[in-house]
Amino acid sequence: MAVPIAVLDCDLLLYGRGHRTLDRFKLEDVTDEYLVSTYGFPRQFIYYLVDLLGATLSRPTQRSRAISPETQILAALGFYTSGSFQTRMGDAIGISQASMSRCVANVTEALVERASQFIHFPEDEATVQALKDDFYGLAGMPGVLGVVDCTHVAIKAPNAEDLSYVNRKGLHSLNCLMVCDSRGVLLSAETHWPGSLPDCTVLEQAALTSQFENELHKDGWLLGDSSFLLRTWLMTPLHIPETPAEYRYNMAHSATHNIIERTFRTIRSRFRCLDGSKGTLQYSPEKSSHIILACCVLHNISLEHGLDVWSSPATGHMEQPEEEYEQMESVDSEACRVRQELLLTHFS
Repeated sequence: MAVPIAVLDCDLLLYGRGHRTLDRFKLEDVTDEYLVSTYGFPRQFIYYLVDLLGATLSRPTQRSRAISPETQILAALGFYTSGSFQTRMGDAIGISQASMSRCVANVTEALVERASQFIHFPEDEATVQALKDDFYGLAGMPGVLGVVDCTHVAIKAPNAEDLSYVNRKGLHSLNCLMVCDSRGVLLSAETHWPGSLPDCTVLEQAALTSQFENELHKDGWLLGDSSFLLRTWLMTPLHIPETPAEYRYNMAHSATHNIIERTFRTIRSRFRCLDGSKGTLQYSPEKSSHIILACCVLHNISLEHGLDVWSSPATGHMEQPEEEYEQMESVDSEACRVRQELLLTHFS
């Protein structure tokens, strides 16, 4: 005799049908201050995300209590900005921790699907020139298309045998390669690299290098620190400046490159799931990489919406491991010629 199997709704068991959920009250019933303090963003920003992701999140379901796109987005924002499922938003939303985890997964994948829409280099000449002009206005460094650097985000150990994610500090992490413009808008984000890889190796293997080597971005260069090798499209500091021109070049380089460090601090401060204060990301490397990329997409969208106040440094436990720079100059003679020409033309 067949025994019928009941499909149990864990939210129903936990809260009962009478529990108030965000499906039953309107965003306009709460203040912007409440939304910002609980979910990290104001009402209009949340409405924008509902419009952007709503169709993707409204997938057909056999469950009688399908969670609305609005509630899924609020649950995900709550996790991204707090780094925890165990917050007062659980009472506000009225769904179980398991359902919150599914909401984070759904919203993360929906944002990752749209990453190329929000994270990319400009293509038209006018926008590219404006990008260079904005960088030049910071410290007088010409021709800059973006500043590049890596940052580590802590993750749980994939398994005892896999040491590829163990960084120089003995912690498991993903090494994330990012490029930003003068306002901190991300132009490129590769979030999947194992933490054991040094920055120079990440860049060598990155899609970003292929783009520039294939001259998809011409007549300009990125700025990178001493963890990277000098290239024709990547200007690095001089290890031992000797002339006044070389000192001026290094000073302008440092002042301009500092933008990426401020951007990293802003992202960690806004998205506390990345800063280590609540522990490591408790997901596989692939899923953790997607969460980081989703936060990068949200970072750019927030800048589009004018939420661009530079934040103070995050106070999490995860800090970027210090690179042991070999301080060796590139053997690329053409790259050395390009940098020398830059020195003579703009800093002498």
